[in-house]
Amino acid sequence: MSRQILADQHIHPAIQPTIAANHADIVAEVQAAVANNKVVVVGMAQNPAPKKARAILTALGIEHAYLEYGSYFNNWYRRNALKMWTGWATFPMIFIGGTLIGGSRELKALIEAGSLDELL
Repeated sequence: MSRQILADQHIHPAIQPTIAANHADIVAEVQAAVANNKVVVVGMAQNPAPKKARAILTALGIEHAYLEYGSYFNNWYRRNALKMWTGWATFPMIFIGGTLIGGSRELKALIEAGSLDELL
């Protein structure tokens, strides 16, 4: 699978550093969490979907790291960097074993299919 990403040769050299540095800190923080934890949930306050995903993981006894970035009222621009990095447009973003598996629905689907244990 390949995602459509604007190639560097189609981005003016003067703005390439701006694009590369766009909220790179939040992306680096998530990358570090993913590298150091088997399961990572990235969410935002006031969003019920990350809470559901965390409740499911907790009920199953699966330890996970949780990173929360803002709410519906703030930090959307910082969260946007994560959406651009992953290509996943909604929260939560759930990583298992370094792989983005999707969100709450996809977590439930893995559990129902009996596939979650394979990833853990």
